[in-house]
Amino acid sequence: MAEIENVVIIGSGPAGWTAAIYAARADLRPLVCIGVPKSSPAIVLPGGQLMLTTEVENYPGFPDGITGPDMMADFQKQAERFGTRIRGNDIVSCDFSEKPFKLETNKGETILAKAVIIATGATANWMGLENEMRLARSGGGVSACAVCDGALPAFRDQPLAVVGGGDSALEEASYLTKFASKVYVIHRRDEFRASKAMQKRIFASANAEPLWNKVVVDVLGDDVITGVLLKDTVTGEESTLDLRGLFVAIGHTPTTEFLDGTGIELDDAKYIQLKTRSSKTNIPGVFAAGDVADSVYRQAVSAAGMGCIAALDAEHYLSALSD
Repeated sequence: MAEIENVVIIGSGPAGWTAAIYAARADLRPLVCIGVPKSSPAIVLPGGQLMLTTEVENYPGFPDGITGPDMMADFQKQAERFGTRIRGNDIVSCDFSEKPFKLETNKGETILAKAVIIATGATANWMGLENEMRLARSGGGVSACAVCDGALPAFRDQPLAVVGGGDSALEEASYLTKFASKVYVIHRRDEFRASKAMQKRIFASANAEPLWNKVVVDVLGDDVITGVLLKDTVTGEESTLDLRGLFVAIGHTPTTEFLDGTGIELDDAKYIQLKTRSSKTNIPGVFAAGDVADSVYRQAVSAAGMGCIAALDAEHYLSALSD
């Protein structure tokens, strides 16, 4: 029979690595499985969404900033220092119906675990344009998080745009008005879906301007964005808008597809539901941390905090099993 792991952590973003650090320091010898496969066209990388962030300036302890990939590499080194083991495997399915839990990898292996921490994150929804994805990967001025990137020097006093029409899009646009010379809100309809309060805030901003009935059909620029090509959804007319930054705010998708049929409770948007003030799911011994269970904040620091909580909850759970 295969060795039964104390705790397996699925995911390798700030929540997963923080959970690994705490679990390893508790002498639980955690095993981290890098991630899970995803069928959507969203960008999915080991290390999570921070792998797309060129400069992180709002994480405590880094007064001069740090790149997202460098931060995740440091998180991993710290976890390994305390004895975390890593498998570069994807978890494709889970069986939580009996103990020990069974996790199936993309290589046909079965991992047995007494406890599991799910930290697979959520991926930003993108428009799916070739140049959009290219410039997002290279740090060329396309982003899915204004709070993460909007205050960077490259965006200050520059014309920027947000794509979307819901609360998240208008919140991003409102945040950007503090730094940008102009903030365009590109929306495919002639009215926003956002709350009246958020709409009022945007309409009252002197440097915010809605662009109604428009969709982005291409992102322009070689190394950095120089503008977007727009198409009018009513007339079909195309036009060019000069920009130095584009923020896509059309929602996020939690990475929970691999949990189908497991009995883990999800909300209507497919985020994992947690018990109040804990990382506990509805299945004892299964915990969740980070953006996979957080549809509101989606920050590296909040994900790391949730990873800490998950590791402590898992440690308490395992201690109770041995009593």
